[in-house]
Amino acid sequence: MAKKEATTVDNRHYDVVVAPVITEKSTLLSENNAVVFKVANDASKPEIKAAVEAIWGVTVKSVNTLVAKGKTKRWKGKPYTRSDVKKAIVRLADGQSIDITEGVR
Repeated sequence: MAKKEATTVDNRHYDVVVAPVITEKSTLLSENNAVVFKVANDASKPEIKAAVEAIWGVTVKSVNTLVAKGKTKRWKGKPYTRSDVKKAIVRLADGQSIDITEGVR
C-alpha cells in the first residue's frame, strides 16, 4: 500500500473548518462514515474537502453543505436575529474515521 503524501496545513484550513457539530443526528451519521462540521459561511466544497484532508490526513469521498438560517428571537422585549450557520457533512472513504473528541494534530 502506497503511503499518502502529507499535505501541508495552511492557516486558512483552520479558518474553513470552525468546529465539529456534536448532536444526536450527527452521531447517527458517523455510523455511515460521515462527520458534520460547522464551516465558514464563504467556504466552498473544494475548500472544505482540502481543509479536512490536510488537517486530519484522511480521504474525503464527498462534501454536502447546508445553511441553517438564523432564527428571530427576543431579548428583553427587543427582537434580534441569530447569525446564519453553514454546516458541512463530510463523507469519508471506507475504513477511515475522524475522532472529533480528541485534539487536532
